[in-house]
Amino acid sequence: MILPATLAFGTVAYFSMEIGLQPEIPTYSGGLGVLAGDTLRSAADLGVPMVGVTLLHRRGYMRQHLDPQGNQTESPEVWNPEDVLEPLPQRVSVVIEDRQVQIRSWRYLLKGQNGRAVPVFFLDTAVPENSPYDQTITDNLYGGDQYYRLCQEVVLGIGGVALLRTLGYEDHLVYHMNEGHSALLTLPLLESQAMAAKNDFPTEDDFEVVRRHCVFTTHTPVPAGHDKFPWDMVRQVLGPARTAFLEAARCCIQGSLNMTYLALRFSRYINGVAMRHGEISTGMFPGYPVNAITNGVHATTWTSPPLAALFDRHIPEWRQDNFYLRYAIGIPLSDVQEAHLEAKKALLAAVLERTGTALAEKTLTLGFARRATAYKRQDLLFTDLERLRWLAQQVGPFQVIYGGKAHPQDDSGKEMIRRVFAAAQSLADAVPVVYLENYDMALGKLICAGVDLWLNTPLRPHEASGTSGMKAALNGVPSFSVLDGWWIEGHVEHVTGWSIGNSTYPPEDYTHDAASLYEKLERIILPLYYGRPERYAQVRRSTIALNGSFFNTQRMLSQYVMNAYEVQTRLANRSPADGGVQ
Repeated sequence: MILPATLAFGTVAYFSMEIGLQPEIPTYSGGLGVLAGDTLRSAADLGVPMVGVTLLHRRGYMRQHLDPQGNQTESPEVWNPEDVLEPLPQRVSVVIEDRQVQIRSWRYLLKGQNGRAVPVFFLDTAVPENSPYDQTITDNLYGGDQYYRLCQEVVLGIGGVALLRTLGYEDHLVYHMNEGHSALLTLPLLESQAMAAKNDFPTEDDFEVVRRHCVFTTHTPVPAGHDKFPWDMVRQVLGPARTAFLEAARCCIQGSLNMTYLALRFSRYINGVAMRHGEISTGMFPGYPVNAITNGVHATTWTSPPLAALFDRHIPEWRQDNFYLRYAIGIPLSDVQEAHLEAKKALLAAVLERTGTALAEKTLTLGFARRATAYKRQDLLFTDLERLRWLAQQVGPFQVIYGGKAHPQDDSGKEMIRRVFAAAQSLADAVPVVYLENYDMALGKLICAGVDLWLNTPLRPHEASGTSGMKAALNGVPSFSVLDGWWIEGHVEHVTGWSIGNSTYPPEDYTHDAASLYEKLERIILPLYYGRPERYAQVRRSTIALNGSFFNTQRMLSQYVMNAYEVQTRLANRSPADGGVQ
């Protein structure tokens, strides 16, 4: 992987509300957090100077429980930070409603392939000096009401900057906001810049200096997904002086603080997470130049042991440079098949242990494991149960493995899970369907590697990127997906997988997508899997070579370095002599 020989910037401070590091640290809910963890892993591999900043969610995201009808209940995912994190002596504080909230810090070191490490700092308000309420601010990921969320975002953004300064990260920092939750980090940067310029109130020059230090990645293609807080609440939490700085920056929009607009206002480089998402975001935020850097996944983390051993034998350079996976096109098909069968056996053994259901090793296995929410349409497969039964009995058998949590307050997501369970019961005589509860990184690795076909049915254009299919691709699992997010770029029909539907009809018309799904299962996928297994193995192999070699965080992070971080630093170095926030 080619990077500039000398990097212009000092350190990238990567802020994210959630970071997925390992299952034993349950401070992530899904794709956003896993992407953050994968990004930092690749930084350690490539030697990119980076630190991660996040919150220490002592109650985790949540532990999912499913009854026989698919009703989801939740309990805290309690864990002991002392078991996996290093406590640091440094403490900082933030002011919330005129009270000092103390923040302790923890560190996790992500070790790269060449011995380099990237620290991830966790902010924690559970200290005795705080009030009982303030001790809980960092407890729950995406929990609580608006006031709770705003307090969390104060701790993440303002507290995160304070911690980095206390730890001595002061030279040539680039602040990368992974989604808008951390956008309040711009406030202490603006205050420092105005003070350095001896301005009682920030000027447009001050805004510009802060901009030169900030990068923003937006992940949400629908307006409802962006955090907004009533202006009265912002004034209550931040106080009149800081709120006045935000007003000067024209961040009050229709009586509220929109965290995405705050990040947009103070970022010199802005990007969406796929080409299509960049286009959609440009339309959503006119006047802001939104670029596109398509997401990736950390290849060595998400490649199963059998496939990793296969790559080590045939293309050992793949660990240092993921683009060498391009040469997977020369691996014998029998070796690809054998390695995948090992991964499939490991998955089916886990299914048997968790559910008592014995799935058939030779049967085409579809996988669908994602956050359970309405737009992902987990139940699209079950639009016509009789058609599915006929397909399984007359064309070829298949089985389906599901996983995914619904947010505790997402009633439509919970209803989606119940519909999957109801369909599974109706199809029990023809199509085995299992839903694995408490989906996490460990289970995700097994499912992505062990199924034969990755199913993805989002409602266009709500899929900003998606990364689950990228993980599957590394393991020789082709995608069967609606053309949205990353799949628009990764899809080569009959080569890396198959598309569902097209863009000639309204996305709300589910019948066309369902009809396309059934037709391709009947006419293409099932006959190929059972009638031409060598041809199916060719699709597996080309999926690795074309998609696995590109949709990884090595490539993604290299694009950030060359297009965002390096450029940011050159711009920052052109700032006025007295400018340049730290």
